Amino acid sequence: MSGSAIQFHKIWIEQCEATNYIRDQFGMKSALDYLIGEKLFHFVQAAEQHPEFAIELPAFLAEIERLFKPQEIDDYLDHLERTKYLAPQEPAFDLDDEDKGEDEEWPANPIRGAEELLRFSRIRQLLHR
Repeated sequence: MSGSAIQFHKIWIEQCEATNYIRDQFGMKSALDYLIGEKLFHFVQAAEQHPEFAIELPAFLAEIERLFKPQEIDDYLDHLERTKYLAPQEPAFDLDDEDKGEDEEWPANPIRGAEELLRFSRIRQLLHR
């Protein structure tokens, strides 16, 4: 295995280090959006297909739990659940506009949506060990 391949699945270390700067400069929500809402979701997705990422996942989760208080994590996950994962979907069509309808899918990709919802559920469980 080359050096870059070994380092790639350890990218979470640098991402966690960057989180303190983001929290100081842009606030708690931005730090949570960055580390959990973006980086952790991508990492869990990679871990589903690559064992070297799956091996690193417990350490990444432990560092997230060190960086944020349990209540901060819970509040953030509740926010994601309300606003993204369980929020009612807006229809992609307007009954008053005859030009819409055929060109737009609704929902755009139900399989991807289901995968994201399952990933969210898994992350919630992993952060509540």
